[in-house]
Amino acid sequence: MNREEYNKAVANFSDSVYRFLLKNTKDVDTAKDLMQTTYEKLWINKKNVKNEKVKSYIFTTAYHCFIDFVRKNKRLTSFEDDLTNKYSHNEQYSDLHEILNFAIDKLPKVQKSVILLRDYEGYSYFEIAGITGLSESQVKVYIYRGRKFLQQFIGKVEMVI
Repeated sequence: MNREEYNKAVANFSDSVYRFLLKNTKDVDTAKDLMQTTYEKLWINKKNVKNEKVKSYIFTTAYHCFIDFVRKNKRLTSFEDDLTNKYSHNEQYSDLHEILNFAIDKLPKVQKSVILLRDYEGYSYFEIAGITGLSESQVKVYIYRGRKFLQQFIGKVEMVI
């Protein structure tokens, strides 16, 4: 990969990577820092990255940077601190997007990442497996469990509309 191909990769994928990181971190500055780290790693390894694999490399690196960030800033909470009502709602809302974002934030980090890659970014199960380092069947299971949680969290359509 040369300088021109690198610049093209930055132009083509930076918006998607930023959206992915912002959705996961919920912090503009952290998302920008992780994106900077991702592209720095791409620049350092530019000789080892083939141009046709650059998108996969970028998202894999961004995912791993995010995981490293989470591990570094991990906070331990006890099970008693997690109240059951934090994982459901019974109020009536009119903004489905707001409820869905709130529910996605309640998902475990791995489920959240694979759902965002699948449903927001449009990656296939195979591509998500390559990005996250999980097997394709694990990706399917995490997506299924995440969607079931979202379905249970949102509840009846009447509660949302």
